[in-house]
Amino acid sequence: MDIADCWSALPPTPSDFISRLKACGPQGEAIADFDWSATPLGPMSAWPMSLRVVVHTLAASGQPMCLWYGPELTTIFNDGFAPILGKRAADGLGKRLDEVWPEVFDELVPMVRQALSGETVWRERLPLWMTRNGFEELTYWRFSYSLVLDDEGRVAGFLDVVTETTDSVKSQIALEKANQSLAFEVENAARALAQRDVAESQQRMLRNELIHRMKNMLAVISAMVSHSIRNARDLDHAAEVTGARLAVYARVQEVFSEDAATEADLAQVIAAAVAPHVDGRENRLRMEGPQLRLSAKHALAIALAVHELSTNAVKYGALSNGTGTVAVRWNADDQCRFVFDWRERGGPSVAPPTETGFGSTLIDRIVPSYFLAGRADRQFAPDGVRYTLECSISPPGD
Repeated sequence: MDIADCWSALPPTPSDFISRLKACGPQGEAIADFDWSATPLGPMSAWPMSLRVVVHTLAASGQPMCLWYGPELTTIFNDGFAPILGKRAADGLGKRLDEVWPEVFDELVPMVRQALSGETVWRERLPLWMTRNGFEELTYWRFSYSLVLDDEGRVAGFLDVVTETTDSVKSQIALEKANQSLAFEVENAARALAQRDVAESQQRMLRNELIHRMKNMLAVISAMVSHSIRNARDLDHAAEVTGARLAVYARVQEVFSEDAATEADLAQVIAAAVAPHVDGRENRLRMEGPQLRLSAKHALAIALAVHELSTNAVKYGALSNGTGTVAVRWNADDQCRFVFDWRERGGPSVAPPTETGFGSTLIDRIVPSYFLAGRADRQFAPDGVRYTLECSISPPGD
């Protein structure tokens, strides 16, 4: 087969222009029957060949097309363009461009000028608010404006080849919004999972810390009970000293429970340890020192030392009479060097104990060396006991 075969066996076609238009479908018939003499284009019989060719091409095409021709840009459109006009299709033929699209005319003018100047106009997803069916609606378009010349090669109008993309664009916009919403939900879900992971990590950390503290508590309690009983004069004495030491341990733990933390304020720890011993003697105890937070191990060490010192002060020292006083001071420098000082004045004359019990061992050896890796010094001056404790403490959490 060759090109000649394409022209062979063609059906007979009308020879005149009007008959050819009417063979192009309903809108071709409408164009052929329209009274063009009442428009700037004049009667169809006087149309130049160039206009007839463009109109016939337009009418025969299945692609929506509209021709705006002549000095007033008179409208000629095909069957495919009729749905684009909506209700305006019924009387759109022969009208000016500004009469067909009054609500969007101002937006079209720059593109019309571009087309009439010989530049091809192409637009994708152009949004236009139209009232073609009696109500305002947002529409989207893909179209091309191309120049149309008359028989002498002069600019005569432009041809609009158009496709309405309203449904597809709105579907795409809806899909994009859905994807954005999905991305937002995914991000929220990821954030929630991350928060859950953080919460689970914190729970594991708290659980491990609780287990660690429980083990430490049991070890300390076991040691206190064992040494208290071993050094007691009798069972009653063992019960007394063991109960007192367990009570101060419990009060220190309450400080931690109230703070819901793994560290405690030193002033609170000291106050909890001395509370049972200074009842009614509060004006005879003075505490002085900067705000300082200690870990559980360090806080317990100070509390146990303060308990033993308070017990001895009530029994033998400055708090055993009506005039003695106790001054408690502490400080820590930038190198985390901690100094704790307990000083009694105005009590009975004191002397070093003749026997060393667990209480003395606790404050002189166990607290400074085991708990704090430091050193302690206890002096029995004539005016009262002085106890000094020095060690290095790391900030809680280190």
